[in-house]
Amino acid sequence: MKAVPPRRLLAAALCAAGLFVSLPARAETLADALISAYRNSNLLDQNRAVLRAADEDVASAVAALRPVLQWVAEVDLADTAQANGLLSSLSLQGQVMLFDFGRSRIGIDIAKESVLATRQALVGVEQSVLLGAVQAYFGVRSAVENVAINENSVRVVNEFVRATQDQFDVGEVTRTDVAQAEARLAAARAGLAAAQGQLAAAREAYNAATGHYPAPLAVAPRAPALPKSPDAAREIALRSHPAILQAQHQAKVADMQISRAAAQRMPELTGSVALSKNAEGRVDTGVAAIELSQTIYSGGALAAGHRKAIAGRDAARAGLLQASVQVAQDVGNRWADIDVARAQISATDRQIEAATIAYEGVKEEAKLGARTTLDVLNAEQELLDARAARISAEADLQIANYSLLAAMGLLTAEHLNLGIPTYDPEAYYNAVKNAPATSVQGKSLDRVLQAIGRN
Repeated sequence: MKAVPPRRLLAAALCAAGLFVSLPARAETLADALISAYRNSNLLDQNRAVLRAADEDVASAVAALRPVLQWVAEVDLADTAQANGLLSSLSLQGQVMLFDFGRSRIGIDIAKESVLATRQALVGVEQSVLLGAVQAYFGVRSAVENVAINENSVRVVNEFVRATQDQFDVGEVTRTDVAQAEARLAAARAGLAAAQGQLAAAREAYNAATGHYPAPLAVAPRAPALPKSPDAAREIALRSHPAILQAQHQAKVADMQISRAAAQRMPELTGSVALSKNAEGRVDTGVAAIELSQTIYSGGALAAGHRKAIAGRDAARAGLLQASVQVAQDVGNRWADIDVARAQISATDRQIEAATIAYEGVKEEAKLGARTTLDVLNAEQELLDARAARISAEADLQIANYSLLAAMGLLTAEHLNLGIPTYDPEAYYNAVKNAPATSVQGKSLDRVLQAIGRN
């Protein structure tokens, strides 16, 4: 795992970078949610294991160039002029590929490129996990605020019902006015129940994303630094998005598959040795051989394999082009989401201001008899709707900001400077790339495996 500075220094660095604002002690911040998601994600653990399996493919490809040594025990029942009865022997055999016109070397290169592609796939999963934590965080915040305004609405309407009942008792309003107020109170309570249900669902989503239920959440952090224009964001995305980088490595793999398919038609030179001992313990035979072989005809399998590799290359190149198109489109969509959310926030601010004035005015006019009970209730509902819309728009803007980071390929623990040890994909690869069994190299591998187990 990569070493990091002490937590206090990293917290100061976060504030200096402007990613997260200073927040009250014990309040759960967005940074806390992201850290929990990174540490507790089963998806990340799963895909890290997939990457380690790809690392082992490199070790397997390297091992193909090394000798294979094996023992063979044999028991024969003989009935010949030279021997009769059970004959036993123990053989030690070794075989090594001496020259195969580059097939094995190409296999190693393919395995290495596949590892690089799998690393980018892991980055993509990391981005999805962190974006899920962002969505869960602001989902809970929105749900909490919606519950609060609905609770306030219930209190306000309940007081209004009491006041209307008092007015009815002295003959100032009719029974219809009381019924309208009571109906609106029931609707407010239903709205509160719905908001509480949404909060419960948001808490479950938070638990699924981070591995724990949320504590009281801190105020929203300042927005992350973003490019000045959509074109600048696309340029970054086309250069750094993991989907594009993964597709580039996959295209390289497809090119090398053609070379390997062509090399399958070439000869192969192998060497072998064997020593055998008979039942009496004497060396019975000792053989050393060099063999050169080449496939002349395989029913069309070699030609089919070559054509398949060419088709795979064409598909990989098209996939790379399509990945670029999708990433560019996603950047444009996320940029539009930000613009829409900002416009909604501006509009709802004006809506809240106007609805507040209207509500206060209608209440005063109702006291003078110029407005009905229903007018007051409608004005209060419009104000409630405006405040709820403002909450949703603010959450949408925050999520859109981080979604744009993900669309550019920058929503990673490293880029966000979360200040925690991050998974080092090279540690395991460096420990296994030379196909160690035990010995000194094996001890290095053991240390890496222990580090993975501790995290």
